[in-house]
Amino acid sequence: MSGPSVRRASHPDPLINPVRRTIRYWVTRIVVSVIIRGYLRMHLVDRDRLPDGPAIYCFNHMSWADPFVLLAVFPFRPRLWLFGPREEDMSVGIRNRTMSWTGTAIPFKPGKNDLLDATRRVAAIIDSGGVVAIAGEGRIHVRESELLPLSEGPAYFAMRSGIPLVPIAISGTSWLRFGGRVMVRVGEPIVTGARPSRAAVIETTAALTAALAAMVADAPDIEPPGTIGTLVTERFNEWPEGSRDAARAASEESRLAYSGPPD
Repeated sequence: MSGPSVRRASHPDPLINPVRRTIRYWVTRIVVSVIIRGYLRMHLVDRDRLPDGPAIYCFNHMSWADPFVLLAVFPFRPRLWLFGPREEDMSVGIRNRTMSWTGTAIPFKPGKNDLLDATRRVAAIIDSGGVVAIAGEGRIHVRESELLPLSEGPAYFAMRSGIPLVPIAISGTSWLRFGGRVMVRVGEPIVTGARPSRAAVIETTAALTAALAAMVADAPDIEPPGTIGTLVTERFNEWPEGSRDAARAASEESRLAYSGPPD
C-alpha cells in the first residue's frame, strides 16, 4: 500500500544534528527490541495491512510499555514516531530526558495552547515520510477489552495530510509478566480523503472507534503476576485516579452506569 508523495520539510527537532538523530533512532529501536522481546513473547498480526508510506497509527493504551512494544514489533521503516508524552518541560525527569534523547517522541504541552505547534511537528514528520503512532485514549486503563473515548486528534492529523488512519489493537500489556504473550493486531486502514471539517473528523473518529473497539472486544483480562512482574508493570504507570484499584472502581462504576439500572 503506497502513501502520498514525500516532500522535504523541516524536522520537528532541528536542534539535533541529523546524523546524530538517525544514530539515536536506530540505537533506540535495536535496544528496545532486544529488551522487550527478551521479556515478552511478541506477536504481530496482519502486518501486511501496514501502509508502505506515511500514516497515522491509533492504538489502545494499557500500560507504560505500549509505545515500546510498538517500537519493538513494527518494521524499522517507515520511521516510527510516538505522539506524546503530554509534558510542560521534557528536560525534567529521567523518563522525559530519555525520550527526548531517543528522538522518537513528539511531546506536546498540556491544554490546547500547544495544538498548533504539535500539528506542525506531526506535519513535518509526515512530509519526511514517517509514521506517527498515537494513543487515542490519552491514558491507560485496567480492562483489556475496554476502550475509552478516543480523541479526535488521530482523525484530524490523518485527514489533514490525506494519509491512511490505521487502528492498532494491543492486548496483553495490562500486566507485564515475564514471558507474557502480547499481541499487536493491525486493523484495516481507514481512507481519509475528505477535508478535515468538523463533521468529517467526528465521522472518521466514530469509524476508528468502532474498528478498534471490535478488535479489543474479545481480549481476556490478565491475572496479576508475581512481585517482579507487578513491580515492572506499576513502576512507570501513571493512573489518573491515583492507583490501579481506583481506576478499576471507576471503570466498574462507568460500566454499570452505561448498562443502565438493573431490571
